[in-house]
Amino acid sequence: MIELDFIFETRANLGLMRSNTFRPRVRFCVLAGCFVLFWIQAGWAQVDFRVLDRDVIEKRLKEFSRNNAERESIVKQRFEQAGCKAPNLAEQSLDRKFPPNVVCVVPGETDSVVLVGAHTDHITDFGEGVVDNWSSAALLPSLLYSLHSKARHHTYTYVGFSAEEKGMLGSNYYARNLTSEQRGRIAAMINMDSLGLGPTKVWASHADDTLLRDLESVALMMKLPVEVVNVEDVGSTDSESFASYGIPRITLHSVTQPTLRILHTPNDRLSAIRMADYYDSYRLIAGYLAYLDNALKAAPTPAQTAH
Repeated sequence: MIELDFIFETRANLGLMRSNTFRPRVRFCVLAGCFVLFWIQAGWAQVDFRVLDRDVIEKRLKEFSRNNAERESIVKQRFEQAGCKAPNLAEQSLDRKFPPNVVCVVPGETDSVVLVGAHTDHITDFGEGVVDNWSSAALLPSLLYSLHSKARHHTYTYVGFSAEEKGMLGSNYYARNLTSEQRGRIAAMINMDSLGLGPTKVWASHADDTLLRDLESVALMMKLPVEVVNVEDVGSTDSESFASYGIPRITLHSVTQPTLRILHTPNDRLSAIRMADYYDSYRLIAGYLAYLDNALKAAPTPAQTAH
């Protein structure tokens, strides 16, 4: 297991992130224990998360299948192995033509939800679909393990979305079938799409400002890279299924102009993954999710402060 210690201050200056927007013509749908101290408002708050060894993360990445139904099944099995059991582990059927969404709920101290998602499907006519999007789907159970080191303030919900490549059908179905009350309890939607082509990127122009600043804070203090690459001119991704409901969202990816040609082609295969960058993305996202558990806590009311 890896032992890490971090001390950092929240809300770092967003200006430190360099913007890099590209405009290609091709359309695509993009998209073990650590002890961490964070400076949260009035004092030091302790946040724990675990980091799996790199060989475990690589092994899970290599377990991909070309069959979308098998991909969903692998993610579900990994959730079970990480400790997520029924009734907190469930499949949400869309249509007989598509595999179901797979949903793992880890109850917290409150019903305020941090939703973590990635689509499990790929375009089966081209390549192995390791980058787009097994790279992200395979991380869902690992992130569950990383955050399951202690009780959390928020309820964490991990979803493997089906049929993103058919027009974000799985995430649209999931968001549409929530009640207004359930949508109102989602404090953040963290989406992962096409990781491992290089260092972590963020779709900043379609991200909640607070979530973006929090991401930069974590990246700076963990000394891990994150850059802005906006992708609205080339496609969409599952985070946008939640945007129309006013749910704060952010999408993490790894696509740049030179690597765009890999997606939806025979070049989307295991050999396209840069393992060191992929592992850095996993560590960054694990730290980010742990950080958000404190950072997204509702500010105390005047009455609570008086006590």
